[in-house]
Amino acid sequence: MKKFLEFLRDEEGQTSTEYILLVAVAAMLVFKFKNTADEKLTELTENVFGEANNILSNMSGN
Repeated sequence: MKKFLEFLRDEEGQTSTEYILLVAVAAMLVFKFKNTADEKLTELTENVFGEANNILSNMSGN
């Protein structure tokens, strides 16, 4: 019984399992919010490049 309790208290090797669980949770979050993030990033880049084009047009006098 003593050896069994020592085995349960042994924390060696748990770090890799914890990292795997963290990666799995992060992957689930990425897949869940992928479409929303894609839409927001597309909107953001279109706004930034649109504004840059407006600035360049105003500087060139067009």
